[in-house]
Amino acid sequence: MTVGARGAALRTRLRRFARREWGPLLTTVGTTLSKRRARAVPMTLTAVGLTTLAQIAQNQPWGYRPVMDLGAVRAEDPLGAALLRTPLSLFVPALDLPVWGALAQILLVFGVAEICLGRWRTLVIAYVATLAGTLYARVGVALGPGAFLGLPASDARIVDTGPSAAVVGLALVVCWCYRARWTAGVLLVALVGECALKDNLAGREHLAAASAVLALLAVLEWRRRGGLRPRAG
Repeated sequence: MTVGARGAALRTRLRRFARREWGPLLTTVGTTLSKRRARAVPMTLTAVGLTTLAQIAQNQPWGYRPVMDLGAVRAEDPLGAALLRTPLSLFVPALDLPVWGALAQILLVFGVAEICLGRWRTLVIAYVATLAGTLYARVGVALGPGAFLGLPASDARIVDTGPSAAVVGLALVVCWCYRARWTAGVLLVALVGECALKDNLAGREHLAAASAVLALLAVLEWRRRGGLRPRAG
């Protein structure tokens, strides 16, 4: 086989892989956006607006304290206060990261999820993933740095905000629904690599969010297949 023929065969395989991996997802998103445009993602656009307002407010002398009181979560906070702040914490960008990253994550991943999963499923999955990261931080600090999955006491004072854990959870669910298995695998490998290269609270929380969502998907798949069926005879 000539070099040109091998190149053509490789391009054909890549096109087939792309159609199989992302074709149904891209078709759903493209068709919905072409028909409904901005009306297809009202929740996503609202989330982008809330995140923008939170970013503007927390960088003002008059706004920093109210934003922190309403949406900042720390492992050292009382559990009740942390649970109340967790939903709003998704829309409070981390102060040490560029806000455009949070806005891009919300616009892309929340938008795709809203189209593919629906508004309320998207919100529920985003909350479950964020809550898993928040609760893991409390458990990890309680275990201490010497224990498996433990965290240093200093992590209890880190302000835990932003949409990244929700984005991880939503991306995995969308991949599962549309059978984009390779994409989900690459995402999981990237999360593990993040922790291996830079072991910090954010990376650990992303893995906790992914674990919670994968457990949820496993239960749903088990129920879809009929759960525990009695053996014949």
